[in-house]
Amino acid sequence: MISADGEVEEASHEGGLWPALEVWADDLARRARLGSFPSQPPGWCTWYQYFTDVREEDVLENLAAMARLNLPVSIVQIDDGYQAEIGDWLDRSARFPRPLKELTSRIQSDGRRAGIWTAPLLVGARSKLAADHPDWLVGEADAGHNWNQSLAALDVTHPDAAEHLLHVFGTLADWGFDYFKVDFMYAGALSGRRHSEATGVDAYRRAVHLIRDAIGPRATLLGCGAPILPSVGLYDAMRVSPDVGPLYEPRDGDLGMPSQRSAVHTGRARAFQHARFWVNDPDCLIVRPGVERREEWAGHVERFGGLRASSDRLESLDEWGLETTRRLLRASPTEPFDLSSLA
Repeated sequence: MISADGEVEEASHEGGLWPALEVWADDLARRARLGSFPSQPPGWCTWYQYFTDVREEDVLENLAAMARLNLPVSIVQIDDGYQAEIGDWLDRSARFPRPLKELTSRIQSDGRRAGIWTAPLLVGARSKLAADHPDWLVGEADAGHNWNQSLAALDVTHPDAAEHLLHVFGTLADWGFDYFKVDFMYAGALSGRRHSEATGVDAYRRAVHLIRDAIGPRATLLGCGAPILPSVGLYDAMRVSPDVGPLYEPRDGDLGMPSQRSAVHTGRARAFQHARFWVNDPDCLIVRPGVERREEWAGHVERFGGLRASSDRLESLDEWGLETTRRLLRASPTEPFDLSSLA
């Protein structure tokens, strides 16, 4: 059963699913007054090689490898693992002993841009934020369980919480980051008790606007784990699939874990969004030895990207992996994906 809490418009289009999606998406983009989406340069991300164990030394090693291997990486993005806790984004883990501002300066000195991951609307139970400001959390909202802890949602309708969000992203921008991957954004839209009256969707959109105000119009904002339709018009780029992984599909007992199969099917289904709602991010290129069916995953990224970013330890690439990475790391196309090729 499908239900709605507002007026519903019905439309039909002859010719099949993909032409109908194209017409619908073009109409939605027109109504939202979206313009064109500039091409986004290729990057490199720490996540799929190092996960939460990433160290400052790992970033520096790969930065040196980019230059030695002559790889066209424009953005070096630090993912989950640098922060002290989920919610304490300006405090570093022990694996990053020096200020992040020094690391961004090192990245910039190589002629590259610095990017960073946050989950800004999640607050972990172990965080200082949760301990010091429980009144900044959405009451009765369960944001799930991850990182071996319960998670709450930040209530941006609270003036002090909103100011905190502005401070976090303003500080990261001051440290030299100009590429921001914001993840688990669904948390901002959860139902619950808020400081001021607002629907979950309204609060979520308010949060993204606050982040944009803090980082400025020229920074790149990449959404991830975000509600799709409420996000139209808010982001430069959007992850359109679940996480990929080194396995084609989960092993028995690991159902729900990241896999290429789920990323491929979802990314393909959302191909119509590229250059209409944002730049599609099909997820990172991983082609190191040991990645199952890596040729097929590279083919998916080549066909449906969108955003292109490597996430291997570059020194671990064999000849095929290196050549494929070098070939596929290019700027995103500015034209919508040709849906007729999917018919």
